[in-house]
Amino acid sequence: MFALKQALGAFDFVGTQLAECDREIEQQLQSLQAHEGDPAKGKQRGRARNAPKFDLRTQLFKMCGVDLTRIDGIDVTTALAVISETGADMSRFPTVGHFASWLGLCPGTKITGGKVMSGKTKRCVNRAAQALRLAAAGLRASQSALGAYFRRMRARMDKPKAVAATAHKLARLVYTMLTKGQEYTDQGQDYYEERYRQRVLRQLSQRAQKLGMKLVATEQAQPA
Repeated sequence: MFALKQALGAFDFVGTQLAECDREIEQQLQSLQAHEGDPAKGKQRGRARNAPKFDLRTQLFKMCGVDLTRIDGIDVTTALAVISETGADMSRFPTVGHFASWLGLCPGTKITGGKVMSGKTKRCVNRAAQALRLAAAGLRASQSALGAYFRRMRARMDKPKAVAATAHKLARLVYTMLTKGQEYTDQGQDYYEERYRQRVLRQLSQRAQKLGMKLVATEQAQPA
């Protein structure tokens, strides 16, 4: 009973500390509000794990002017982790390439004698990058365009590289939304697969032309 009493006291203490942390986060976000209104209603998601008790999504929208949670894979806790590291003002990153490089999500450029020896991303301890990598890994079963992209990368390379490539794509979307104030709209898995198909066909057609040949589509079988 004594041990149980101590365990309950420790649990209550941690709960009190978390509540105080939530209140402090909410106060800080309110002091940084620069936009009016509320995020547009969209697909409702379950409450993110370890998310604060207050409406974090609305607070982040009023700070940034865009709703980063519209990007599939990014929940409110991921958005908070990224914004807490970068802020809403991205002017210190001249281009999206600078932003991705700061996150450590750009391919390496280890070149010797004109030959690329390694394309491994640089090691970087960055909370925003870690959050984006976790978000990317969570897209493995998503039916969105980003989910299809992750699975395509996973089929071409090992999982860590696929996660890094998808996290890089998420970083580009975050940068574009914060700098241009544009909302993201997912086109779905079918849209991505069709674009990929058209891109492959275009590349094959160009290669065929260089060889003096031409691609000819086969006639689809008519249903009985």
